[in-house]
Amino acid sequence: MSYLGEFEQLILFSVLQLGDEAYGVAIRENIDQRTGRVVSSGAIYTALGRMERRGFVTSRVGEATAGKAGRPRKYYEMERAGARALHDTYATIQAISGGLMPQLADLAER
Repeated sequence: MSYLGEFEQLILFSVLQLGDEAYGVAIRENIDQRTGRVVSSGAIYTALGRMERRGFVTSRVGEATAGKAGRPRKYYEMERAGARALHDTYATIQAISGGLMPQLADLAER
């Protein structure tokens, strides 16, 4: 069973949310908009490369775009192994935290 770190989870959830429009800048912007967490493009691409080597995502090169000095975008798609790892990680977090959210909220407000 593969477990993912927080950053990998954010990236894979973004890939899933963005669907056919999951490319580096869009993934970075999605994470920033949904979490308020500012991450560098370099960190995104490094993590995507690592996850591609692990078989969690695949990439394809799209058409060249005018906005990127003619360079093509690289689009990412979640693979079965990535979906399983994300599901297993999320399920584990839910299982271990089940029923503890009220207690955690109380502690966080002190």
